[in-house]
Amino acid sequence: MNENLSLGRIAGIHVGLNWSLLVIGALIAWSLATGILPAAAPGYTSSAYWTAGVVSAFVYLASLLAHELAHSVVAMRRGVRVEGITLWLFGGVSRFSSESSSPGAQALITFVGPLTSLLLGVVFFLLSVAVGGGASAGLVPATLAWLGYINILLGVFNLLPAFPLDGGRILQSVIWLRTGDRLRATNIAARIGMAFAFLLIAYGLVTFFAAGGLFGGVWSVFLGWFLLSAARSEQTGALIRQALSGISVADVMTPNPVQAPDDITVEEALHGYILTSRHSTFPTHDAGGRLSGLLTMAALKQVAPNARNTTLVKEVICPLETVSTASPADPAANLLGASDGCSEGRTLVIDNGRLTGIISPSDINRLLQRSLSGRNQALARSA
Repeated sequence: MNENLSLGRIAGIHVGLNWSLLVIGALIAWSLATGILPAAAPGYTSSAYWTAGVVSAFVYLASLLAHELAHSVVAMRRGVRVEGITLWLFGGVSRFSSESSSPGAQALITFVGPLTSLLLGVVFFLLSVAVGGGASAGLVPATLAWLGYINILLGVFNLLPAFPLDGGRILQSVIWLRTGDRLRATNIAARIGMAFAFLLIAYGLVTFFAAGGLFGGVWSVFLGWFLLSAARSEQTGALIRQALSGISVADVMTPNPVQAPDDITVEEALHGYILTSRHSTFPTHDAGGRLSGLLTMAALKQVAPNARNTTLVKEVICPLETVSTASPADPAANLLGASDGCSEGRTLVIDNGRLTGIISPSDINRLLQRSLSGRNQALARSA
């Protein structure tokens, strides 16, 4: 689910897409142009069907973005830190670097996504009727009707109580509210989600082998496998977050990291910082001393040897707005939601606008090993 292309920021939220989304867009355009629209509105040219198919694919992808933006905007208003949105093969994902504080807040953040899809579906259906929908609908009404159908289908599917779909998260919120135990709620919702995933896989296999449905069968198996993996991942993540409870970012960070100026050349950075230090990643500052980004080994390797003397560090750094940041007092569990991106999983720790530390994936791994080891020893002593 890594981001391959940045689309900028919308409502202050970083948005990117994975290449797999282009495959889905192409499949949608092809299906509409060669089958769905010719059957619904016959008599048009091939170029008209393809134009409608391509436009519909883009509108559908914009609808996916609206669904995820609804999650993220409400999350920010509820005090949850949003890392960004990534659109991909199965729709989209809103990445949060902190968790909601109550089951009610989590339910609201979750529900607004499907609600947005359902509302968009109704709007498209009404537009279809307004421009001449009916038994002999033209190309435009048929296209709008399909957009209404697919958005309502998206909203209804996401409301299925199968964790980690939106419906599963709402179910988790309800169980959390009734039991007062977030971990228990996650475990129950995850088990229900895994059961649903197995049913979906079984349905796909039956469709493939018994009914001969190649595309539908393979797609169902693939979707079921994804939901199964995601539910297990959520369950594991809940256990890890419990093990990290009470530990802050300040407990795991490397304090006072060495900063490199971003107005030196790559060659100077190699000899002045990389080769003379045990670190491979350095926060950077501009001429005014302001934090500007992160210099990584991966970025340096992309500069050809003959260009190192003429390429400035500022030209290759990971910009600050794309780097995960945290406060020293933040829970360490929030680091688990940080995206890798160009920062290679590093998180900069900032206190009152001043850089106070840096956290690498190896720091988090060591913290997890210590926390889980201590938890297992405590369980063994109590047994």
